[in-house]
Amino acid sequence: MSAPWQKDGYEAVIGLEIHVQLSTLSKMFCSCPNRFGDAPNTNTCMVCLAYPGALPVANAEAVRQATRVGLALGCTIPDASEFSRKQYFYPDSPKAYQISQYDQPMCGEGVFVVPGADGFSVRLTRAHLEEDAAKMIHAGGDAGRISGSAGSVVDFNRGGTPLLEIVTEPDLRSPEDARRFLTLLRATVIAIGASDCDMEKGSLRADGNVSIRPIGSTEYGTKTELKNMNSFRFLERGIEAELERQVRIVTGGGVVEQETLHFDPASGALSSLRSKEQAHDYRYFPEPDLLPVRQDRSQLERLADGLPELPAARFERLVDAGLTEPTALALAIDTELAAYLGELADRTGDLRSSANWVMGELSAHLNAAGISAAASPVTPERLAGLVALVAAGTINQTAAKEVFGVLVDDAAAVAATVVDERNLAAMADGDALLAIIDAVLAANPAEVEAFRGGRQQVIGFLVGQCMKQSGGRADAKALQGLLRDRLAS
Repeated sequence: MSAPWQKDGYEAVIGLEIHVQLSTLSKMFCSCPNRFGDAPNTNTCMVCLAYPGALPVANAEAVRQATRVGLALGCTIPDASEFSRKQYFYPDSPKAYQISQYDQPMCGEGVFVVPGADGFSVRLTRAHLEEDAAKMIHAGGDAGRISGSAGSVVDFNRGGTPLLEIVTEPDLRSPEDARRFLTLLRATVIAIGASDCDMEKGSLRADGNVSIRPIGSTEYGTKTELKNMNSFRFLERGIEAELERQVRIVTGGGVVEQETLHFDPASGALSSLRSKEQAHDYRYFPEPDLLPVRQDRSQLERLADGLPELPAARFERLVDAGLTEPTALALAIDTELAAYLGELADRTGDLRSSANWVMGELSAHLNAAGISAAASPVTPERLAGLVALVAAGTINQTAAKEVFGVLVDDAAAVAATVVDERNLAAMADGDALLAIIDAVLAANPAEVEAFRGGRQQVIGFLVGQCMKQSGGRADAKALQGLLRDRLAS
């Protein structure tokens, strides 16, 4: 765990609510397509538009995926769960209630572990299944918010999408740890294929519950809720700003009010949206049109056994294999990149060298092209050929980077052929290297004199000149050794 956030005798207390849209073909309680990007109000029916007499039917695949998420996050799965009606009136809910879960959620208590030397655990309160609300679109005003808008419209395509709400205990003690937790949780959900967790599309949304208390106290202060954060970085900044605001209020003799807030990343300002509701405000009661969901223990075992390697386990495995924690974490949270590394390492037999290439040249290429590892023209097989040439001493790192660039530009290129065609093989002839060294020393007498006078840093310039004369084919380390021998004579 990173250092706890503390200021003026107070510490942070942070809990999170994460909403994950599940990747099912149809909506939660009807057969309408669960699809992003279609024309507004085209994926609707009598059920999701709340026509009188239309009855919901629970989506079995949504139940299965919600259960898989619960198992992956370390939640207990109760034998039975129950849907409830959550009463509220707003244009995004045509029924004037939301079918959700209350006292009998799909997934019960659990513990999610963020691994590493400074790792930590977060208790999960629950993960319950519900239907998403429709999407409100506010025209004009401030950044699409309802305040000051000229008008609002509703797109009911999103209404009824299967939504899993994951609720944590207030176990986080810094905005940084909140971001780290969310990053690993998101990677876990993606790894099992339950959701794409694309925050730009709204398939993952996170809210922060923030309060402060005197350092050493076990009592909780009044919490506020930060909503509508569209990135983990913005949520981290918003929590930081809200903690600062609460400390200013309390140290100034004021009282923090329970409310829902909006954080503007552009200005860093916080503004109140509404007073925060309590559970009793929603008047929950069991949904009369849906039966309880009963879990089969043998099916749960099959679901657990069918989960892929999870990011936390992958992190531990890669660290145990000798990778640094930052490298292991980057690979742990990117399933496709980790799969690429696995195939590359199987071909090269060298995990560390393979990881260096994946996190270096390959990642730079993927970021520049805006593509995933699976879409790269440089397949693990093609890159393995290049890594083998470096390991054998056939080419140096400078030449290898040039070859990699050719592999990116030409999907038919083979590393060994590129080396031959461009004459990139490392210079193995010692006499040829010495001839280059002697020529460079003769052409740079001032630098030679400076080195012999004690300016050791001049060696870098001389090595660079020799590399230039060799066309980048010399081994820089061997070259420096030969240079020092020559200069010492």
